[in-house]
Amino acid sequence: MILVLVATAFYFLAAGMLVVELRREHGGTRLWLLPAAVAVGLHVAVHALAWRQSGGMDMHFFAALSLVGLGMAALTLFVAAGGRMAALGVVVYPLAAAMLLGYAGYGHRIAEALDWRLQLHAWCALLAYATLAIAALLALMLWLQERALRRHRFDRWLRALPPLTELESLLFRTIAAGFVLLTATLLTGVLFVEDLLAQHLVHKTVLSVLSWLLFGGLLLGRWRYGWRGRVAVRWTLAAMALLVLAFFGSKFVLELVLHRGT
Repeated sequence: MILVLVATAFYFLAAGMLVVELRREHGGTRLWLLPAAVAVGLHVAVHALAWRQSGGMDMHFFAALSLVGLGMAALTLFVAAGGRMAALGVVVYPLAAAMLLGYAGYGHRIAEALDWRLQLHAWCALLAYATLAIAALLALMLWLQERALRRHRFDRWLRALPPLTELESLLFRTIAAGFVLLTATLLTGVLFVEDLLAQHLVHKTVLSVLSWLLFGGLLLGRWRYGWRGRVAVRWTLAAMALLVLAFFGSKFVLELVLHRGT
């Protein structure tokens, strides 16, 4: 629990330092990178120690949520270290901290024995959810930026974001990476998960495929018709909503409401 509290403190420290830095008119020192990296490292350590004690991957609702938060924080740290999207950390780091606290508060469960094929499927899924969740946040930022520009409200926070075209380009690159990972998730599911259309998996499969179709359709529309702006935002958020329902919605109902495994 001490590791969890220290990691949480460093997440919030990094977010606070980012807020201060982004409020400056000129370039900052980027000192926020250090507490952010420490927080991500401690977050990894929390799960590694839990898996060592339980003998394998713990993938219940709060554990999976925490792992997605970890993935989002790590991706944000990696991307923000080399560009202007450090502003993502203001949202992502507290979110990752909250997910980690939820995992620590709920407690660990005895890990199910998973062979390498199911572990590969699980890791592809977690990376896909983390990447596409970042895309959803970028879509929200794009929408807020467009709305502010239409209303001629040049607030200070706008200067913390890249130009509109650059933000839009980053959004689609993130969606493309997430789409590849989601494709790998579905393929490994078909190849390695027994009875993928069983009663407790069919809704997850159907919603995941629908989300995959929406993300794929958006990328096709971008390539073929130049889709952008509000169209991109709507498709991204709709596809992400389906993905959240597919995985976390089903896990919430089965594990926390019906008290059954997934």
